[in-house]
Amino acid sequence: MSPSKTTLATLANGVRLVTLPLPAATTAGVAVFIRSGSAHESRAVNGISHMVEHMLFKGTATRDARRINVDAEALGVEVNAHTDRDHTAFYMRGLPEHAGEAARMLADLVTVPSFPADELERERQVLLQELAEDEDDPVSSAYKLFDSACYGLHAAALPVIGTRTRVQRLARDELVQYVQRQYRGDNIVVGAAGAFDEDSFLLAATQAFASLPAGGSARVEPPAYLGDVRTRAQEGSSQTHAVLGGAIGPRGDAAEDAAALAAAVLGEGMSSPLLHELREKRGLAYHASCAAEVQDLCGQFIIETSTAPERANECLDVVLALLHAHAGSIDAAELSRAHNQLRVRRLRDAEKPLRRLEDAALDLFTLGRVRSIEERAAALDALDAQAVRGVFERLLHARLSLAFTGSLKRAAGQRARERHAVLAR
Repeated sequence: MSPSKTTLATLANGVRLVTLPLPAATTAGVAVFIRSGSAHESRAVNGISHMVEHMLFKGTATRDARRINVDAEALGVEVNAHTDRDHTAFYMRGLPEHAGEAARMLADLVTVPSFPADELERERQVLLQELAEDEDDPVSSAYKLFDSACYGLHAAALPVIGTRTRVQRLARDELVQYVQRQYRGDNIVVGAAGAFDEDSFLLAATQAFASLPAGGSARVEPPAYLGDVRTRAQEGSSQTHAVLGGAIGPRGDAAEDAAALAAAVLGEGMSSPLLHELREKRGLAYHASCAAEVQDLCGQFIIETSTAPERANECLDVVLALLHAHAGSIDAAELSRAHNQLRVRRLRDAEKPLRRLEDAALDLFTLGRVRSIEERAAALDALDAQAVRGVFERLLHARLSLAFTGSLKRAAGQRARERHAVLAR
């Protein structure tokens, strides 16, 4: 892959523009990222970032919901959005010659939303249905409990989707005020990636986003890590779902790549120790995964699996044994495998325009600069077995967090807490 080229510009109001030319691409992705997510919410308005994301497609000062859809589909572009803890994103992917128009259409959504009252009530019902699906999913519940076990009452533990009570009560004025506070110049990155005319895109984006007010730094104090246990029985599930892990550093932390490599060593692929022990050797689980997830406030090393209720304790003991074993030594062949898997995954991501844009925007929010593909590759190549061992050592030293949901045996919570005392040793 040829050296990556990134162009950055900052408007007078603080909006940052980033372009990532990918000459071999046949399409272009255009996106707007707002440093605003559930970690920026109070408990009283939890879920408001996600509701705003939905409502921005329901009307602006110049277009109603149907016109927004018609305009996008007339160009053949794919349109979508998502909300996370630390940001909200709106993006389009289409023909390179339409990059400037995509920027203008996205600007219309984020600069002059109208929040029509009738659309709000309809979308509220849609969100309540989404919440119902989420509440019925024991794996989703396990992740939310795991966040609570990690961060307690801090906003980092608030669910992105919000709660039923909050979604039912959020008012139009609260949405308007939230956007006025959060959707400001310093909190916004606009970008394009793919095969497109940079000068044309930059001119269109500059004109489209110059009207946003300046200011709006969205820094939030990082959470203190707890390391606790949460359990919740849920009817309708025949399995026990477990999420286990602990704290790692935020995006840009010195050990960020080491944590990603450690996750790949432990649990990436069918030949990994996690899958080999749980599935192939013991038949404890069909699925198990391991990931190092980082955001601008904090990070989590996460192991997730599902098993039969009567084997949940055995499953937990196997995972704990694996963590201790990897804190003691790292097999050279496993390290080489993980290096190659992580390299290939990052190269695949580098070929995806919208993924490249998101990585660039989150780097700008957190670090104030964009790390190149070459820089990230060099950092990964420099990691050795000791760096990976250090990740596991720190996890065990800080005390792990654990969440169990689904079908739970009697006194499962008490047994989980007893094992948690072992986890802390």
